[in-house]
Amino acid sequence: MKSESTSIRLNRIMKERNLRQVDILEKCKPFCERFEIKLGRNDLSQYVNGKVEPGQEKLTILGLALNVSEAWLMGFDVPMERVGTAQEASPKIMQYYEMLNDVGKHEATKRVKELTELPRYVQEDTTYYINAAHADDYANAPETLKKQEENIMDNEF
Repeated sequence: MKSESTSIRLNRIMKERNLRQVDILEKCKPFCERFEIKLGRNDLSQYVNGKVEPGQEKLTILGLALNVSEAWLMGFDVPMERVGTAQEASPKIMQYYEMLNDVGKHEATKRVKELTELPRYVQEDTTYYINAAHADDYANAPETLKKQEENIMDNEF
């Protein structure tokens, strides 16, 4: 559940860590360069002041730079700590990536993105949701979820 805004969370980090907006931008710089994403003073100012909510790419940059969970940064009631990054999980991949020139980095990023568009290379989403009581299209859901839905339909909570 979302309990606060990104603005409140950014301001909290700035206060706790004694950071200015310019300090955050400096921390973001290497990630912006690596992922070819622009995050400027105006962007950050609008996020801090609550005028605009950052999109997913910029949330990722901020999360990496500040070493916090993107979900926490968005205001959700989750732990602040970041749970593993690609760099932590795959140092060998990052080592190879860092050996590339700018053209090579662009190509590598493009190819990894292409891989994510192929179902056989993407992790399966194992999150299941309860369907509406009238729905019966949950053939692939676990038996426990099916039983729970049947109980709901029979008012047996």
